[in-house]
Amino acid sequence: MALCQGILDIIRERAAADGFSRVAVVRLSVGALSHVDPHALEFGFDVVTRGGLAEGAALLIDRPRGQAFCMACSTTVTIPARGEPCPDCGGHQLMVVAGDEMRVVELEVS
Repeated sequence: MALCQGILDIIRERAAADGFSRVAVVRLSVGALSHVDPHALEFGFDVVTRGGLAEGAALLIDRPRGQAFCMACSTTVTIPARGEPCPDCGGHQLMVVAGDEMRVVELEVS
């Protein structure tokens, strides 16, 4: 719920700055390694937006893959989850470089 409230705060800030009164679509980027459950976001978003400028807005969630730099083989690899070994060499010395973000990418407004 706190994440959804944060999204709503961003929407309100943009509405105040840009002067829109309705939001039709909210597009998020929620990386596969972010530890955020998209289904929980959908539920929470519906709850926190009731009665406001984003009520009824479609919530679209992009799920970029996780990527990590493997220190053992000096390669950037795709990983499905934190703690997984390097798919190339089997090493566990991985530094996440992408796929752990959560951000508002786009708002469709009127």
